[in-house]
Amino acid sequence: MKKLLLVLLIGFGLYGVLDKQSHLFSPVEQLAPSDGQLREAFEQRRSNLQVEGSGVVAKVLRDDQKGSRHQRFILRTTDGLSLLVAHNIDLAPRVEGLSEGDEIIFFGEYEWNDKGGVIHWTHHDPQGRHVGGWLKHKGRTYQ
Repeated sequence: MKKLLLVLLIGFGLYGVLDKQSHLFSPVEQLAPSDGQLREAFEQRRSNLQVEGSGVVAKVLRDDQKGSRHQRFILRTTDGLSLLVAHNIDLAPRVEGLSEGDEIIFFGEYEWNDKGGVIHWTHHDPQGRHVGGWLKHKGRTYQ
């Protein structure tokens, strides 16, 4: 009986620890792939949305070298929304051979700004606290 009680107490203790750590995972709402939903998120000024979509590279920008390095480019969706993609190249490989006019499919976190928005977290999270994202370009996945 004492052993059963001990097992139950340990089990409840572990449950409490794991339950308290659930805050470590980012509270990110997930949207299905759709340019229309990105447009709606932009118009409603929503952020922290896990999104999947695609666009055409409108401009390749210089890498951001401050802090974690990011490969940056502007995507234009089919409905004309302009998105800055900030792809962490300290955690994921650089998208090779990226040029204006290329199609990119993405899965990452959307953050609103008045220019259209930013897509980031297009890579894995080595600490496992955030949903992993990716970019697809010319048949290759970068994560």
